[in-house]
Amino acid sequence: MTSGVPMASGKGEIFEIVLQFMPDWVQIPVLVLIVLLVVGSWVFKLKRKIDRRRAARGGQAVHVAAQHGQGRGADHLGPYAPQQAAPQPARQPSGADFLGAYAPQQGQGNSSV
Repeated sequence: MTSGVPMASGKGEIFEIVLQFMPDWVQIPVLVLIVLLVVGSWVFKLKRKIDRRRAARGGQAVHVAAQHGQGRGADHLGPYAPQQAAPQPARQPSGADFLGAYAPQQGQGNSSV
C-alpha cells in the first residue's frame, strides 16, 4: 500500500519545521546560506583533490590529515618530533669493544707456547 507521498527523513522534517517558524524574509537568506555552504564545501574538496593530483604528478610531498586509524603519533608532532638519529655503522660491536682499557693490545702477540 503506497500512498503516493514520499517518506521524508527525520532531518528533512526538522528542517521544514524550523523553516516554518521563521518569518518569510528570513527563510530565503537562510536557504541561500545553506546552498552556499554546500557548494563551497564541494569546491573546497575539489580544490584539495586537484592539489593532491598535481603534487603526486610533480613528485612533491603532500601533507594531508591522517584518516582515522592511519598514521603514527609522531606524524602529528610537527616541529616537536624527535630528530632522526644518524645511521648506525653496519658493523656490530663485539665483546672487545666494551672492555675499554682492559682490552688486549692488537700489536702484542703472546708467543709463550
